[in-house]
Amino acid sequence: MCDPNLNSPSLTISREALRDAMSRAGYGLTSIGDAELALCELVVNAWRHGLTSSPVVVVVFVDNTLRVTVADRSSVLPEQARPDSFSESGRGLQLVAGLTHRWGAEPQKLGKRVWFELDGAA
Repeated sequence: MCDPNLNSPSLTISREALRDAMSRAGYGLTSIGDAELALCELVVNAWRHGLTSSPVVVVVFVDNTLRVTVADRSSVLPEQARPDSFSESGRGLQLVAGLTHRWGAEPQKLGKRVWFELDGAA
């Protein structure tokens, strides 16, 4: 799972930008924390599995929904694994699914985009 204290400048900047945007949009601390952790998982997946040292992160609000997208260079679309009790990895997308309202992945010309959404500020 993602360590939210990872000391990467790009991850730190992305988390700060997400936190600021969500605060301005009226999201509460719990939702912001959930989104930061989900973002961290997607970025770490892009590093580990996406062949990308600097994934592109996009944060947008459409109507009353936050959408965060992380793009990497791998064309392999992720699947939500069902690791056994003894697995030491493979739970990141389960975590993203549990923290957000929706998530998915879309192929791009070069690589893919993995995204999650949170509905309106509560």
